[in-house]
Amino acid sequence: MQPIQMVDLKQQYAKIKTEVDSAIQEVINSTAFIHGKAVQDFAAGLSKYLGVKHVIPCANGTDALQIALMALDLQPGDEVITPSFTFIATTEVIALLRLTPVFVEVDPKTFCIDPAAIEKAITPKTKAIIPVHLYGQAANMEAIMEVANRYNIPVIEDNAQAIGGDIQLSNGTVKKTGTLGTIGTTSFFPSKNLGCFGDGGAIFTNDDTLAEALKMVANHGQAKRYYHDRVGCNSRLDSVQAAVLNVKLPHLDEYIAARRSAADFYDKAFAGNAKITVPYRASYCNHVFHQYTLLLEGVDRDALNQFLAGHGIPSMIYYPVPAHRQKMFDAFGGAKFELKITDWLTERVLSLPMHTELSNEQLQFITSKVLEFINKS
Repeated sequence: MQPIQMVDLKQQYAKIKTEVDSAIQEVINSTAFIHGKAVQDFAAGLSKYLGVKHVIPCANGTDALQIALMALDLQPGDEVITPSFTFIATTEVIALLRLTPVFVEVDPKTFCIDPAAIEKAITPKTKAIIPVHLYGQAANMEAIMEVANRYNIPVIEDNAQAIGGDIQLSNGTVKKTGTLGTIGTTSFFPSKNLGCFGDGGAIFTNDDTLAEALKMVANHGQAKRYYHDRVGCNSRLDSVQAAVLNVKLPHLDEYIAARRSAADFYDKAFAGNAKITVPYRASYCNHVFHQYTLLLEGVDRDALNQFLAGHGIPSMIYYPVPAHRQKMFDAFGGAKFELKITDWLTERVLSLPMHTELSNEQLQFITSKVLEFINKS
């Protein structure tokens, strides 16, 4: 049996090595390392895949969130509603821009932001909402957009963990995650479902005017070279990373299917165990399983983590400390937020290996060891 990885990028690369190597060599031969043809091709390809008018590639997923907020022309002190149960990038950009994070509760089943909690948190100072499609599960965007549209508040979708996911609306229309909000953002960090060989990100929107603002912010605030009309930053997806993504994008649906197949194996193995709740699959979307995250009850999670490591099985806690309890948010009154569901989840979640190359032999070994520990505890 191959050694078990949390994410096995070597085996994934081996299957597309010839294409990737050729694409990278083409960039090197062209010497168009910044804003090269590969970047333009990728933006066009991703736009078509997502069914969105504008894709603006950038340097990473954190930049994508920051650029999105900057393009909305928010002012210091403006409030941004966000979940606390997320990777820190979602929330740190709010603080970085001197905006005020307003942390709200998540749904205990989907782990995604609760639309009802959003509405309760809205004030006259609320200027943006950032839902997160966590672990590959889509937030309830139809309900979120109903609230946002009623209050005329822009929505930035953090789609770093769910690119390629589908959301079915009540009228039967199917949309890709990241395309229902005012702006969508994503990351191409190597471990993502669509990952490059370094850092990378993208922003998407159907709003023509907003697309121009996003492009300007990402390019030093300029639409015309050396004429800087607004404060911007320097955030670019380089041509080598775009070349890798051009090869991998046509495989994204295949990668998602492989992850869902592994998740099916896990689900079946853990079915009926009272101490394990497997990932919930909301009826309005297809979970794309960036992570496969168990909810444990009556289990010493840290001991299980160590037990699995002792048998060569990696596992991770995403995320042990929610944003509102991080020291960086003390100055923003993080401690004042009472998020019982969020706190409850952070004490009970554990993610198992999840990637495109998991074999049945590996999955059988992983599940047998998890059950061995839990049945003894």
